[in-house]
Amino acid sequence: MDSFTLIQFEYLLKGMAWTLLLSAISFVLGSLGGFGVMLARVSRFKAVRILTSLLIQIVQGIPLLVLLFIVYFGVGVIGLNMPPLAAASIALMIYVSAFLGEIWRGSVQSIEQTQWEASECLGLSRWQSLRLVIIPQAIKLSLPATVGFLVQVIKSTSLASVVGFVELTRAGQIINNSLFQPFLVFAIVGVLYFALCYPLSLWSRKMERKLNVGNR
Repeated sequence: MDSFTLIQFEYLLKGMAWTLLLSAISFVLGSLGGFGVMLARVSRFKAVRILTSLLIQIVQGIPLLVLLFIVYFGVGVIGLNMPPLAAASIALMIYVSAFLGEIWRGSVQSIEQTQWEASECLGLSRWQSLRLVIIPQAIKLSLPATVGFLVQVIKSTSLASVVGFVELTRAGQIINNSLFQPFLVFAIVGVLYFALCYPLSLWSRKMERKLNVGNR
């Protein structure tokens, strides 16, 4: 049985870097999509709200693992060869858009109706009210939940290994296949995930405490 070496630890760190890259890509693209989802969910048009709600329910009702398979193998059906990074990014972007859209929609709708009424009294349009009055307040309310969801996204990137993307979990699997020391290898993988996620969790709780103090 071989022993764990510095070279293998460096390989895990490279996998960790790919995890961060995939998380960043999917979260940035998902944030753009989530903003669009939020706007659709608070639209004046009932048909837009209903259609968006239906799409969100579909995405949230499908396991992320299945969504990864649909994107990766679905594109192959039409004759296109999609790299694992692109497939994982698209699947996670769709996943993030659905959940962030609902988080931000809840924050926007939690703003008191008097804020909307005051904006209308100032002669602002609905979009101006959203952009200048409602959204700046909603951002503060949504930050703890948004950062908390980012932690879930980082951990969810481990599922990208099923489509051949070598992130932190997949790197651990590759190393374990040569060492046959699963407890050691995946304990180190767990510590690396903890190092990524714990500071974000602390930041989220800190913002939540500040928000609660501000509300009181």
